Amino acid sequence: MQPTFSSYSLNCRGRLLHLQRPAVMGIINATPDSFYAGSRKQGADAAVEQAGRMLEQGALFLDLGGQSTKPGNPQLSASEEADRILPVTEAIHSAFPDAYISIDTYFSSVARQAVAAGACIINDISGGLADDHMLATAAQLQTPFICMHMRGTPETMQQQASYQHVTREVLDFFIKQVALCKQAGIRDVILDPGFGFAKTTAHNLQMLREMDLFRVMQLPVLLGISRKGTIYKTLGTTAEEALNGTTVLHTIGLLNGASILRVHDVKEAMEAIQLTEACMQA
Repeated sequence: MQPTFSSYSLNCRGRLLHLQRPAVMGIINATPDSFYAGSRKQGADAAVEQAGRMLEQGALFLDLGGQSTKPGNPQLSASEEADRILPVTEAIHSAFPDAYISIDTYFSSVARQAVAAGACIINDISGGLADDHMLATAAQLQTPFICMHMRGTPETMQQQASYQHVTREVLDFFIKQVALCKQAGIRDVILDPGFGFAKTTAHNLQMLREMDLFRVMQLPVLLGISRKGTIYKTLGTTAEEALNGTTVLHTIGLLNGASILRVHDVKEAMEAIQLTEACMQA
């Protein structure tokens, strides 16, 4: 087997980061209701402790979220989200000033405040569609932009999970939205196909199998499938029991070109990367 990973460079507010191998993004949620209880870290001290553990285990990025976007979940206002996530962002940046912090928000105002507090990447589940000012904000702040595919909102998205060919339709979205990102002045875009967002289990598995179609964009692809319903519903278990299944799908994603694994369990994701690389290079 030959290596399939393409290297990429990201300019994170003046810090040049070279992705020469797949990387791990650890999930830290300052929420009481995220779908996986293990990711909920309310309070700055708990979040800092989790951040330290993830960085020690090999996470390159930390993705901080202030509200749950699980299917059907009512959404917070920008001010409510900011109240949750800004103290956590400030505390983690203070404790680990060299960490690459991503802010998971679709509010441009929250993104701006979080970057001022230490974040250097914007992760928008709407791909810039929820807030008309988001793309201009990301360009002005000079952060990489994670552009995710979703239809509707977390409250309504599962009613819009209808496709003729899901992977090609997501690719069409990326072609159009990345062009808008570039027109706005965003230099570095990361693609997130949005596993679980306006997609059925069958859609998610098809996209995973066909992820190499996204290579045509010549951009890093983020795989966010950790402990999600596609895994535990297929296995008839729960999110708490979905670690082994997560590792299986991470491995498939790595073989199909994933550049970043967004995960709840950093150690196991790092092991999946190490073993997949060893297999491909043997």
